[in-house]
Amino acid sequence: MNVLNEIPFTPEWPDADMRLLRADLPEPPALPLDEVFSSGWASWIRGAAVSKGAPPDYVMSALLGVCGSLIGNTRWPSPWAGWAEPPAIWSVIIGNPSSGKSPAMDAVLVPLKRVERAQREAAQSELSDWRAKAEVAKLAESAWKESVKAAIKAGDEPPARPDSADPGAEPPMPRLAVSDATVEKLAVIMAGQPRGTLLARDELAGWLGNMSRYSGGSDRPFWLEAYGGRAFSVERMGRDPVYIDRLTIGVLGGIQPDRLRNLLMKTDDDGLLARFLPVWPHPAPVKRPDTLHDEAFVENALRRLLSLEMPTDEEGHQRPWFVHFTDDARNRLDTFRQLVREREGDAEGLLLSFIGKLPGMAVRLSLVLAMMEWASGEADEPHEIEVSHFERAARLVAGYFWPMARRSYAERSGSQAQLSARALASLIREEGLKQFTAREIRRKQRMHLQDMEKINPALKILETADLVKLIEVPPGPKGGAPKRLYSVNPAVHEAE
Repeated sequence: MNVLNEIPFTPEWPDADMRLLRADLPEPPALPLDEVFSSGWASWIRGAAVSKGAPPDYVMSALLGVCGSLIGNTRWPSPWAGWAEPPAIWSVIIGNPSSGKSPAMDAVLVPLKRVERAQREAAQSELSDWRAKAEVAKLAESAWKESVKAAIKAGDEPPARPDSADPGAEPPMPRLAVSDATVEKLAVIMAGQPRGTLLARDELAGWLGNMSRYSGGSDRPFWLEAYGGRAFSVERMGRDPVYIDRLTIGVLGGIQPDRLRNLLMKTDDDGLLARFLPVWPHPAPVKRPDTLHDEAFVENALRRLLSLEMPTDEEGHQRPWFVHFTDDARNRLDTFRQLVREREGDAEGLLLSFIGKLPGMAVRLSLVLAMMEWASGEADEPHEIEVSHFERAARLVAGYFWPMARRSYAERSGSQAQLSARALASLIREEGLKQFTAREIRRKQRMHLQDMEKINPALKILETADLVKLIEVPPGPKGGAPKRLYSVNPAVHEAE
């Protein structure tokens, strides 16, 4: 046992400033359904939310993630030459276990699975035919090898390999959504399904924790490219590497507030988290559903999005069809980018990184919203992103997702010293510390507390808030420097 923890000390404590022990949680913004979505989609989102006992925000978030993944690499919005975005949307739904996260996602994922099932049944017939050809090809290959051996032995010209010995590439099975897969498996899926796919998980905490831990997840480069739709290759032990021209994968899942808070306090890497559009509304009222939402509406729309095909370039490679912005839409985008630049001046850390991605998010959502309106039969297929498309996306991003991010990432707001102070307060409560030294804190190597340059400012803030108090411990019999021991205000452990 550390002898310092045995030193009795019960100082008088003034009223402490407890704000560091809790985040000042902003209220969630109102969801601008009618201002952003077409009338058909706004009505469907409301009905699905009531049916599932969930906030419409959750259904909206899941819908954007699924629709963006189905569009995938078939269409990319392009404001101007040199700038194009994949429509992949990363959505994280935040709420307690009873808030309806999973039912809300099911409102979109269940119809998606039905669409996938129909595709897989059709692909199964093609796969059965291929397997029969593959068996014939094995026999043809074997017979050809025997004839080559015989020709060589007789000194004759070896015969050419017959076409029947090549069954062609194995037809891929459609995978519109996966719940868990290795990077290697996802690469194989993407190689056979170049339009992209969706990672959908009930709980994202474990996946995010692995990707965003301080040391860096080993799969992190893959996922960073999956958000940007960039080329990627995956090396495989004992097998040929897999090359993907445009790695585009959407992400959808839920997380509990406590697990998000824990993740935010233990990660020093905001690059991945900043790519998510967080949604954390108040829970829906507890009531029995009085209407049934139209499942056929969303299923038909998803089928229509899935009918989009990737064009082929002059060299025979599949690529996205680039949907360009009109001049008016570009002008509106420039105004939006200037607004984002101004907001960056008042932000730090994770929020600063999030704000920096808002123009790209608005560009992506411009296409997704336009294609959704076409998929529901309420508009023609967009061949350009018009100013009305972008304005709706900008309204959703600036008026909803930006304030929602401030609510969701409140634990990561403030200066580095404030982040370190919150991390230290969290560590004290988590381990039930009553006394500690700065050196003991450094040994734990917690996020934001790895060195004294971060620990000392945190201690000053906690001292000023009367959450801890410095005790000068005299040197021992053998001399040496005085020990800096900190006593913890009992109110820290009593606070809820």
